Formats: sequence, C-alpha cells, structure tokens
Amino acid sequence: MCKKVIVGMSGGVDSAVSAYLLKKEGYVVEGLFMRNWDASLNNDVLGNPTITDNICPQEQDYQDALKACEILDIPLHRVDFIKEYWDNVFTYFLEELKKGRTPNPDLLCNKYIKFDVFKKEAKKLGASYMATGHYARLENGKLLRGIDQNKDQTYFLAQLTPNQLQNVLFPVGNLTKSEVRKIAEEIHLNVASKKDSTGICFIGERHFQEFIHNYLKPNPGDIVDVRTNEVIGRHTGLMNYTIGQRRNVGLSGQSTRHYVCGKSVSKNILYVAFGEDSEYLMSDACILEQVNWISAVHPTFCTAKFRYRGEDYSVQIEYLENEEVKVIYPQGVKAVTPGQFCVFYLGEECLGSGIIKTVFKNNEKLWYLSD
Repeated sequence: MCKKVIVGMSGGVDSAVSAYLLKKEGYVVEGLFMRNWDASLNNDVLGNPTITDNICPQEQDYQDALKACEILDIPLHRVDFIKEYWDNVFTYFLEELKKGRTPNPDLLCNKYIKFDVFKKEAKKLGASYMATGHYARLENGKLLRGIDQNKDQTYFLAQLTPNQLQNVLFPVGNLTKSEVRKIAEEIHLNVASKKDSTGICFIGERHFQEFIHNYLKPNPGDIVDVRTNEVIGRHTGLMNYTIGQRRNVGLSGQSTRHYVCGKSVSKNILYVAFGEDSEYLMSDACILEQVNWISAVHPTFCTAKFRYRGEDYSVQIEYLENEEVKVIYPQGVKAVTPGQFCVFYLGEECLGSGIIKTVFKNNEKLWYLSD
C-alpha cells in the first residue's frame, strides 16, 4: 500500500518540486496551504491593505500553489492557523522588540506552526508523512545541512525536537537550487521562475517600520555617540534598529560612516559608533537561554552560527546549572545580538540552538547591547 504524504505548499518552487519528487517516488501526495496571517492586517500607514494587482501577496501564493497542484494533479487543502500564529509567534515577536532585542520569528514559526499544528493537520488527513521544501536532510534521525550550502536552511529548523522531525521528509535537501529550478522548468511548473520570498515570514516584502507601528507605538529618543556620550541625533524607536546596522540610522548629515552598537531600553537611547572598525561590535562569549537539543550529542567543542548565512565559528560550550549554556569564542565575533539564535553544528549535523541572552567581552557584560 502506498503511503500518503502531505506537502506544505507555500506557493513557491521548492515545495512544488518537493511534491513532484514525492509523487514520482510513488507516494500518495496531497498539498496543504497554511494561512498564518490575516492579510487585511498588513496595512499601510493610511490603514489601506497592501495589495499587488488587487491581490494580496498571501492570496497570490495560494493561487500559485493551487495552480501548481493542478499541474501536478494532486489535491490542495487549505487550513487557517491565524490564531495559533498570533499566540505563539507574533506575540513573542512584539514582546522581544519591546525589550530592545532582535527576534527571529521564523524559527518559532517552524517550531509551533509548521512542525506542530501543521503536522497534526496532516495526520488528520491520513498522512504517514509530512514534507516541506526546506533545504535540509534527515539521516538516521540526524538533521543535516542541505547539499546546497548557499540555501541550507537547518538554521531555521534548529528549535525543533527529535519528535517533531519524525516522519518528516525534505525532498529537495539533496539538490541545489539551480537543480530544483531546472526540474520545475522541465515539468512546466507555473512557479519555475518565481522569486524566492524574503523578509520576515508574516510581514513579507514590505516596509518594516510602517508595519510594526501598527502594533507598537513609536517612542523616539536620543542617538548617543558611545565614545563621547554626546547626543548627536534622534532615533524613531529602538525596535527599528539592530546591532551592527549601518543603513537608515538617521544620521545622514554626518560625514563619517556610523553603525548601531547598542541600546539602553531603560533610558531609550540608541548608541552608535563611527568609522570602519568594529571595536564596539566585538564579543568573545555569550549566554544562551531556551536551549533546544536535536542531537543526543552535547559537545564541549563544535561550531556555531550566530545568524542565517553567517559563517561557522569554532566555539567552546559550558553547561550551566539553570539549563542555559555559555558559548565561548576567543577569536571574537562581530554583532552577536540578544534575541537572535545561536545554532550549533558538528560537521554536517545541526545539533540544536538557543536564544542569545547576554553578550560578553573580556568577562564583562556588554551593557550597551541591551538592559
């Protein structure tokens, strides 16, 4: 008896090719499109819904997924996870911004939506497996990097549990992006040349500040030169900036290039430094909270990424009593940012991750990163 697999159809080329490959292997394949965000909430500054050619981006994705499923001759289901997304992802996102941190909601979307409620929905539909278009691999229970190092997405899967990864398939994990597009072209998929989605999962390709001001009231404050403690400008709200940011800081009149090097939430101050050197961005250790292990291996030495597409750094791990861990990187790393995820690797295997809580340099907490 052929086993059924439900594929998370996003309206993009990766999920469509995943469905094709699984059908070609002999699975009974059905698609499932998730509606995680009420598109009417994506308003511009005048309160008007953001639309493209009278169709909001989310609805366009659904239409693309529907057409792809028609071409592949598989059914497409549609499910609404708006409440779950709001409760488990978006609320967290807002709370982190209020703390002056820089959250990454995509990891929590995978943890609480795609590999939780979606998986339960797939089971309701009688599926033995669920599949997504992530560039990652699973071998003997290990989560491995995708073959295409430029597209590897294990970083976004690093908060999943071993149980969540059971009965999961990643059909394009052994392919490069160019190979996936070539397959899509050969079978005449409507999304063969569709541009990859960018930006935060629920916002899409839109102006971040305009969007977030619908939920968090702007709170302007002083921009301060960290070297002199001199007020040199005004910021539009700490939630609009992240550590290391160089563009759109609000000091266009200055002749020297500058970058964000810290925030004080209690004082509502944005700290900046000037010049090309990264002195104020460097740290050599950090503490992680909400640590999640996918692997049974909890090493003392491994490599870590501090952001998606960031390079791998050699790190030492110390295990603390409260289940937090201290990550040490004596070579120094630039712009390790509270609220972001640190993801651990041992060669090709993704071991797990944690949220960056505090950052240190020479055994002193970098006070200006957040308070």
